[in-house]
Amino acid sequence: MTDLPAPRAVLFDLDGTLLDTAPDLAGALNRLRKQEGLPALPYETIRPHVSHGAAALTRLGFALTVDDPGFEPLRLRLLDEYHAHVADETRYFSGMESTLEILVRHGLKWGIVTNKPGWLTTPLMARMAPVHPPLSVVSGDTLPVRKPDPAPLLLAAEQLGELPQACVYIGDAERDVEAGRRAGMRTLVARYGYLGTHDTPEAWGADGFIETPLALCDWLQSHGWLGAGT
Repeated sequence: MTDLPAPRAVLFDLDGTLLDTAPDLAGALNRLRKQEGLPALPYETIRPHVSHGAAALTRLGFALTVDDPGFEPLRLRLLDEYHAHVADETRYFSGMESTLEILVRHGLKWGIVTNKPGWLTTPLMARMAPVHPPLSVVSGDTLPVRKPDPAPLLLAAEQLGELPQACVYIGDAERDVEAGRRAGMRTLVARYGYLGTHDTPEAWGADGFIETPLALCDWLQSHGWLGAGT
C-alpha cells in the first residue's frame, strides 16, 4: 500500500478499540445470569467475546444456539440490561484521549465505525463526551449491512470528506481488518483490545499492529504521516 496517499483520517472500531466497554457488558451478562438462577462468569472469560456483540455474549452466557427459541428473548434482555448501565464503568483505553488530541492537533480527522446499534452508540458517546468529538459515527444499523461489509467504512470516509485510500481503520477483530481492506483503507489491529486465545491476527492481512493507543501515533510517525515531536 506504499502508493496510497498519506492518511488524512483515522477511523476506530468502538468496543475494544476506542473504549473499554467490557466491564459494563460483562456486568449486564452476569446480572442476566443471576436473574436466570446462574452464577456469575469470571470477567476474564467474558472479555474476549465482547467485540463479537450481544449474540456472542448470549451464546457464552447461556450455551444456546441462535435458532434456539430462548435465544432471542435473552439477547434482547441482555441489550436492555446493558442500555440501562451503558457507561457505568466504561473508560477510554489508557492513552486514547491523548492519542485523539495528537491526531486533531496534526490536522487528522477521526471517526467511529462500529457494529453496535445506534440506540446504544449514541448514549454511550454522549456519556463519554470526547473533547474533540468524532466527525463521523457509523453504527451497526446506520446501513442495511454491517462489517465485514465495507459499506459502513466507505460511508464514514464520505462523511469525513476523504477518499477511503486516505483513511486508516483500527479494530480488534478479523471483520474489522476485512472491512478495511475491502474498503481500500490501511488497517491496524489493536492488540490491546478483546483478542481471544484462538484469534490469529497475524493471518488477517492487516498493515500493522499497535500494542497501545499511543502506539498509533508512533506508527503514523514512523511512516512519515505524522510530524515529529508529537
